[in-house]
This record gives sequence, C-alpha cells and structure tokens, in this order.
Amino acid sequence: MRRWVLAAMMVGTAHGAMAADMPDLPVLRGFVNDAPRARTTWEGFYVGGQGAYGSSEMDFTNATRDLTAKLLNRTTIENEMQVSQWPVLGKVTIHGHAIGAFAGWNAQWDDAVIGLEANYLHGTFGGTSTGSMERFQNLSDGYTHDVTNTGRASININDMGTIRVRGGWAWNCLLPYGYAGLAIGLADVNRVTTIHDHFVNPNALPGFQDLTFIASASAPQTNHIIYGYVFGAGMDVMLIGGLFARGEFEFTKFVGSVNTSVSSGRVGVGYKF
Repeated sequence: MRRWVLAAMMVGTAHGAMAADMPDLPVLRGFVNDAPRARTTWEGFYVGGQGAYGSSEMDFTNATRDLTAKLLNRTTIENEMQVSQWPVLGKVTIHGHAIGAFAGWNAQWDDAVIGLEANYLHGTFGGTSTGSMERFQNLSDGYTHDVTNTGRASININDMGTIRVRGGWAWNCLLPYGYAGLAIGLADVNRVTTIHDHFVNPNALPGFQDLTFIASASAPQTNHIIYGYVFGAGMDVMLIGGLFARGEFEFTKFVGSVNTSVSSGRVGVGYKF
C-alpha cells in the first residue's frame, strides 16, 4: 500500500514540474480571438487605368420621328396617316470595348469608406438601324396614297466619362463598394428619313391623275454631347503597398434622340497615395 501512495506522490510532483517548465504559448491563451483584425487604410487620393468590355443597346424607335414630322408638316398624309409615328426603326444591341483611366479620393471612418471618383473610357459603343413601312389609304383629298417611310439612324459613342459617389466597407484587404452618379459622352449621331408617296385619282384633271412625291431630311451630328446617369458595383483589392486591383460592373444610360444603354464589365489597376 505504501508503494502505491509513494508512486502517486511522485507522478503528481513530476506533472507539476512539467507544467511549470512549459512555455507560455499564446495558443493556450486564446490568441486567435484576442488579436485585433488588420485594417487596410483606403483614405486618400488614388489613380489608375482600366479596360472594359460590354454591350450597348440602342433604342432607335424615336430617332427619325421629329425629322419626318417636320418634313411633312401640314400635309394631308401626315394629318390623316400620322406617318411620323410609324414604328420604322427598332432596338439594336452591339458589343464593344474600351480603355481608360480613373482618379478619386476616399474618406474612411473605421471600416466605412466614402469617396468621389472621376472615370473615363475611350472606345466604341454604338450601332445602326434601318427600316421602312408602307401603307395604302384613301384620303380626304380624293387620292389613294401609297406611302413608304424609310429611316436610317446610327450612333457611335467614342468617349464617355462619369462622376461617381462611392460607398464601401473595408474588410481586411478588400473594399466592396457601390456607386451612382452622372454621365456625359461624345457621340457621332446620324439620322435620315425619306418619304415616298405615290398617289392616284382617276377622276382628277389630266396630268394630275397619277403623281409621285419624294422628300428626305437628315441630321448628322459629330462629337455631339450626350448626358445620362450611371450606377454599378465593384471591389478593390489591396495587393502590396498602395497598389490595388479592381473589378466592377457598370450600367450607363444616355438619353437623347437615340436612347443608349451601355452595360460593361471592367478590370483595372490603381495606386493609392
């Protein structure tokens, strides 16, 4: 019995000595939970370059209506057939690409980041629509009119810039954000309308029984300023020092004679000073 008691005392003493000699390891004190999370500083001025690829959807429905209405003002075929309101043109979607740059300023409160950014792209977003409609109708002038309305319109957005207000939340080296703002662009716009009217009245005076009317109008515009709005979302990733990478999706809407929407995905690299 005394041997078992002695053995138990020796084991207990040895265990106490080993515990005393063990280093004070942080893992034993829950260092994972106690350590503060690293926070990347996004405050300050930054610049960068970017590339974009996406699609532009152009609504040409109203592109030539004002030209047609002005061309046929106070005519019988416009008053009774509403030629200018015919849906001659439609919507077109074309893919395009661009390159550009951005610059901005961030303010940061803890993890919240708010900023103002200027963004610029140079590329090709645009397309062309052509179409025609023909209708027959007996009008109040006694003639049977065979009217054809032919239209053609195009837009090519060469340069577009935006002023954005950004809001994001810093998480380690990541900055997910959303933004909205105003857009301005330079576009080449061309619109053409042609009206062909063949009208017949067998009871009219000789020489006036079978007549033809043809008229056209155009409105070319080079480097025409267009306006709109923009919104989107993205993420900046701090790589090393002030160098960061960017990926985002943007939707831009321009309103005018040819309403145009540009949806693009973008990647870029920037530096925060």
